[in-house]
Amino acid sequence: MPVIKFTYTDLGELLGQNIGQKELIDLLPMIGSDIEDYDDNEVKVEFFPNRPDYLSVEGVARALKGFLKIEEGLPHYHLESSNTSITVDPELEEIRPYTACCLVKGIHLTEDKLRQLMDFQEDLHWVLGRDRKKVAVGIHNLDVLQGPFRYLACHPDEVSFVPLEMDEPMTLREILTEHKKGRSYAHLIDEHAKYPIIMDSEDNILSMPPIINGELTKLTTETRNLFVDVTGTDQLAVERTLNIIATSFAETGAQIQTMENIYKDGTLTRPDLTPKKRMVSVEKAEKIIGISLSADKVADALKKVRFDAEVIDQDTVKVMIPAYRVDILHEVDIIENVAIGYCFRKIKPKLPQVATVAREDPYHNFDQNVREIMNGLGFSEIMSLMLTNEENHYQKMMIPETQRVEVAQPISQDRTMIRQSLLNGLLEFFEDNKHEELPQKIFEVGETVYLDEEKETRTVGVKKMAAMITHSQANLTEIKSITHALVSNLGLEMVIEDLDQPTFIPGRCAYLTGVKKGTSEVCLEGFFGEINPQVIRNFELEYPVVAVEVAFKGF
Repeated sequence: MPVIKFTYTDLGELLGQNIGQKELIDLLPMIGSDIEDYDDNEVKVEFFPNRPDYLSVEGVARALKGFLKIEEGLPHYHLESSNTSITVDPELEEIRPYTACCLVKGIHLTEDKLRQLMDFQEDLHWVLGRDRKKVAVGIHNLDVLQGPFRYLACHPDEVSFVPLEMDEPMTLREILTEHKKGRSYAHLIDEHAKYPIIMDSEDNILSMPPIINGELTKLTTETRNLFVDVTGTDQLAVERTLNIIATSFAETGAQIQTMENIYKDGTLTRPDLTPKKRMVSVEKAEKIIGISLSADKVADALKKVRFDAEVIDQDTVKVMIPAYRVDILHEVDIIENVAIGYCFRKIKPKLPQVATVAREDPYHNFDQNVREIMNGLGFSEIMSLMLTNEENHYQKMMIPETQRVEVAQPISQDRTMIRQSLLNGLLEFFEDNKHEELPQKIFEVGETVYLDEEKETRTVGVKKMAAMITHSQANLTEIKSITHALVSNLGLEMVIEDLDQPTFIPGRCAYLTGVKKGTSEVCLEGFFGEINPQVIRNFELEYPVVAVEVAFKGF
């Protein structure tokens, strides 16, 4: 999850008052942060990706102002017209069709502020941008530019500019093949015949979205005015990202100026900071939070989290939600903010008014049996998230995409669907721990979810176990013996047959079933084998990997 660092001095300047270390450390968890580390000078905090407005110290200060009652209610930002525009080339429609831009006047950048700004930009790329695929941000020195601006599709061999941290001009194609950033993000645009650039009225190239900015517009401590561009493939995400950036700069006292974003079928003025209007039920808030509330208490709590709130009647409160709060999707999200504004520490836990005798759930008792077997075989257990993404789950595993349960409003590029297999999660673990000593032997017991074949609006959960080994001599014989030991310890007989599965090396993979002894009843089924070298490379691993995955039934 995103982690940001800021000093007590920076925070105090934004709050307009000093806040003590102890008070701050005590307060930050109440607005939804996890404190990673702190010392006498600065604090390092982690926030959930659903709150990208917290990815800058300005966003944190804005929230704390409400909690400390320095400023309550909806923040109001004055927007001026820049009297300039950016025109979008219709040829970008199939490449990277959307942009939203603004100007920022009157900033003051120190070395620390520059670092914070770059970290803010990269965190937004990760949280909202799906590593720049969905959204990319460019922040430029406006003082060396002249509007109006153009967002163009250009032939990669006919246009060149000096990319960031370079001395000589490079063509767009050369940037993708020779520049470090170009090689990292080439896959986002290299399939197209033309690549996007942003250019001013004097033909200065600002950037090549979503790859890299130009050296010409590099920020320094002397920069006083900014041009901010956000480009991407999702218009709503692009505009929300600009709102977060613009309001963050506005918190420092900078002047935000709107720009006309001109498309072939119309013109949009951005940023648009119009708040969203919602209604919240007091009765529902009481039921979910578990405390007694009135409409006035709900309104007061919402004002502390920087919403505007107006009591309509004893059960209804009208809420105005600021444009930077992209996490508010449902009434339940507003109720969560009621609890935050009320303060979690004031919500006292209560024992349920029931008397029960506890016993271990047989469903989980079986899990524990499997865990004991795998631990006894020398494996370490991991626990990964049920949410994954299509690239890791399908493309990197070299298997075709299937019908799946997708997340309607993902808060991260890495979590867009519910997993149907545990294998890619184990490979991701190896990828994150490839610096550790070998051999590595890991397993996981967990749920997977499929769409019902008969009724696709219904889901089916399937419990699975997957295990994986990596070292220089990992082979089919090793994973076969591990699989046989698991099946035998579960009191089953193992039956295997050949299987062609793209994730595994052809001829080095087998389909298996675990059958109750003396019967034909199948209690588990799955496969094991040696992972395909291309899959290993896809996860940036260096050594052979063998794996087994089984689904349990009938236990």
